[in-house]
Amino acid sequence: MLVNVCVPVVVCFLSARDWLRERVIQWIQQEVQSDNRTSNEPLTNHLLRTYFKSYDNGDSELDSKEFLSFLKHNETALNITYSDTLETNMLLRSLCVDALIELSDENADWKLSLTEFINCLTPSYHPYERKCALEDEVFEDGAETRMECNKCVCACGNWVCTALICNEAHQVEEDFKGGAEGGELTEEEWSRRVEELNDV
Repeated sequence: MLVNVCVPVVVCFLSARDWLRERVIQWIQQEVQSDNRTSNEPLTNHLLRTYFKSYDNGDSELDSKEFLSFLKHNETALNITYSDTLETNMLLRSLCVDALIELSDENADWKLSLTEFINCLTPSYHPYERKCALEDEVFEDGAETRMECNKCVCACGNWVCTALICNEAHQVEEDFKGGAEGGELTEEEWSRRVEELNDV
């Protein structure tokens, strides 16, 4: 008997990432204006620099934990709610912070330097729209596919999948152990899994 376990994929889509970014930019601009200043870039950069120094742990970079602390600084102004449940809301906020960091992280170290932080929250910067690739095809944000019994969703240019062990008798949730890169599948591994799925 096949037991189908429905496990939702919780992801931060491009629209949620960009919405979070817009909310932070609005908050910073309002703060600059509330100090009876005009909202101009040098003053905004000065305020961002001040926040960066306040939440940096001394390594001159903000990681996702420090960025989340920065967001908590003005929870009321941000009014960020993604979901009805607190747990899902906190998870989505963390995922969207990771997506924001990835957006501006030029050296791919999952931390933002001061310059990267300012670039991320500069209104004139227009985030690019990343897409997902699979078997020489390009998929839009929100596209879904299946890998064996697992559901995969394209989110901010990355495939995010449930982590079920697939067999004929039942499907059991387990930590995902993907390719050699600590959980991420290479394009070849993805292709192989899709071929296996199509052969069934």
